[in-house]
Amino acid sequence: MADRTPGFDTLALHAGSAPDPATGARITPIYQTTAYVFQDVKHAADLFALRAFGNIYTRIMNPTQSVLEAKAAALEGGTAALAVASGHAAQLLTFHTMMQPGDEFIAVRQLYGGSINQFSHSFKSFGWHVVWADAEDVGSIEKALSPKTKAIFIESVANPGGIITDIAAVAKIAKAAGVPLIVDNTLATPYLCRPIEHGANIVLHSLTKFMGGHGNSMGGVIVDAGNFDWSKSGRYPLLSEPNGSYHGLKLHETFGSIAFAIACRVLGLRDLGPSIAPMNAFLILTGMETLGLRMQRHCDNALKVAQWLKKHPNVSWVNYAGLPDDKHYALHKKYCPKGAGAVFTFGLKGGYEAGVKAVSSVKLLSHLANIGDTRSLIIHPASTTHSQLNADQLKLAGATPDVVRLSIGLEDVEDIIADIDQAIS
Repeated sequence: MADRTPGFDTLALHAGSAPDPATGARITPIYQTTAYVFQDVKHAADLFALRAFGNIYTRIMNPTQSVLEAKAAALEGGTAALAVASGHAAQLLTFHTMMQPGDEFIAVRQLYGGSINQFSHSFKSFGWHVVWADAEDVGSIEKALSPKTKAIFIESVANPGGIITDIAAVAKIAKAAGVPLIVDNTLATPYLCRPIEHGANIVLHSLTKFMGGHGNSMGGVIVDAGNFDWSKSGRYPLLSEPNGSYHGLKLHETFGSIAFAIACRVLGLRDLGPSIAPMNAFLILTGMETLGLRMQRHCDNALKVAQWLKKHPNVSWVNYAGLPDDKHYALHKKYCPKGAGAVFTFGLKGGYEAGVKAVSSVKLLSHLANIGDTRSLIIHPASTTHSQLNADQLKLAGATPDVVRLSIGLEDVEDIIADIDQAIS
């Protein structure tokens, strides 16, 4: 294989993994341990001083976790990755590594409701301030820039609206401003979209969703693209300045293209502690092996359901980028040519009451607050995931009272359609 680049499905199966050297086990074992025996005193000292790579304590690293990180980095085309307890933990460590009290970052409004809440409220406790822009008006991102801006945050495919963001256009703005572009790629996965190829500097995932794919484990990952100069501006001191907890080591100078992933691990994860459990890393690894197969079926089913909903008399609109008349269709063909994803929204003519009735009436679909499961899922965002937002915020987030969000699974599509039909008719 040295003369060719492996394909996506080959990487999903083999990247980062090898037979266990101790037992010959082909599947990555669950290393259910808290700590690791050092070879000698020098080995221990080198590990703690970052002069050598290796395992110290499972809060910081674990061999099962390491395989997951290598696979995620390979699938996204990054240089290194860090797996953590959840997607929210991945966001926390990412911003912790680059932000100082009083700093700002720009985020588009078309985001998962939990991210909007985290950015608007919880991050204030750290003195980090979000400035909101519009994913459908790239110029609004440029207008939101200030000397305090330290990063730009977008979703490749937005949750819940399913809109596709013009990553390259945003990356151009970020590069000109000298700040990193962070892309949440949870809904697309690297099977549909690889943001690094379009200029992203950091890619995040909630591994709980499509990457794991089976609704059985929590996890998040930070993928370092290795393409941002953390030392150039002097605005990212945790990466560019001597670090007191590592004897004055300059992380970017020492680790180069993997410096951001290293910093998130040895500073953020070390001190804040949102570690991924070895069992969850194992379950997510198992799910990632079939990512390509699953995502294609997710997308094929979603397109058929969206086409059917467009013709339903009780449906006022369908927002799915895979439909030729959708305003994001051209961006779908550019960034996600294999499919427009499996999560989208539609509007019921009966408004809020009709949405509540629909989610209460399904039999095959599950009414719950998750996406990316093998099973089809449904939720009414205005009464659940986005209920903390006011009317204007609901509109901007694409979660107005009539909105129903679907995460289309892998069942026979005729059965999915039949269940939705009886719930909304």
